[in-house]
Amino acid sequence: MCEYCGCQALETIDELTQEHDEVVRLISHLRDAHRHGGVTRMAELAREIARVLGPHTRVEEHGLFPALAGDFPDQIAALEAEHRRIEAVLAEASGAFLTDPTWPGRLMEAMAVLRDHILKEQDGVFPAALANLSIEQWEAVEAARLAAGSTLSRPGRLTSR
Repeated sequence: MCEYCGCQALETIDELTQEHDEVVRLISHLRDAHRHGGVTRMAELAREIARVLGPHTRVEEHGLFPALAGDFPDQIAALEAEHRRIEAVLAEASGAFLTDPTWPGRLMEAMAVLRDHILKEQDGVFPAALANLSIEQWEAVEAARLAAGSTLSRPGRLTSR
């Protein structure tokens, strides 16, 4: 995705971007499952997306977003509201999704919101963070990453499952 501003040179932003890439990959599989009517497979993929987004969202909401909220309060509030909307639909993948005929459509709508959300973060939030955050704010973001862990395993990365 985004590579033009140099923000991926920062490990934290690179990790967030890698998580976005994994979510986009999973969404592509979700589209295939939806096209073929595989509601059970859709639920499996939704749970996997939620697993990746769990620590990712914690890093954003406990590290990155608070550091930017003073300068961009409306934008950060909108992104957090999108997190809640997406999480709510993903959470249904652990419930009675098989008996709710509206869930697959609502899930696909939430995934469209998620795709746009990712673009907003990569084209707006990450470059804004690169330009505006102090060393202390970056340290807070790093602390949020350490506390949240990650679901992606790469050498040297703390993972949680």
